Amino acid sequence: MTLMTDVRRARHIAERVPDPELPMLTLADLGVLRDVEVGEDGTVVVSLTPTYSGCPAMAEMRAGVAARLTAAGFTHVRVRTVLDPPWTTEWITPSGRRTLAEHGIAPPGPAPRPSSGSVPLTLSPTRPAVPCPLCGSADTQETSRFGATSCKALWRCRACREPFEYVKEI
Repeated sequence: MTLMTDVRRARHIAERVPDPELPMLTLADLGVLRDVEVGEDGTVVVSLTPTYSGCPAMAEMRAGVAARLTAAGFTHVRVRTVLDPPWTTEWITPSGRRTLAEHGIAPPGPAPRPSSGSVPLTLSPTRPAVPCPLCGSADTQETSRFGATSCKALWRCRACREPFEYVKEI
């Protein structure tokens, strides 16, 4: 195999690793898969960016990528963490956003834009209206600022009366 073939194959495998906290999404859908390289010695180097500093899922992401690549026959795999530029919800693919909604999780809206400088990490109050991913109603209310992870909030739809999670803009 050529080096380019190995890169394409390794990327194809890494792109399909599921996110441990949102398993309906792949790491590519979530936008945390930054790069896949294969060195002349055959070492696969995968770069991931955490959704936020201290993200507890990073260890699982690294392990999942390494396990899948090793199972596919790549004997030397290294997964590195890249923090700059920081991840933003803008990196979630359109397919990932549709998948979240299809699974009853409201996808994030546009990420906040700083007036100058770098993008600050804020898990501040969510936007005023989050459409229900189940029925589409805008008549919703936040029930908890934090859900199962700090990246999500809990909301309830007043129209269909169903609770749902919402991925906050970062």
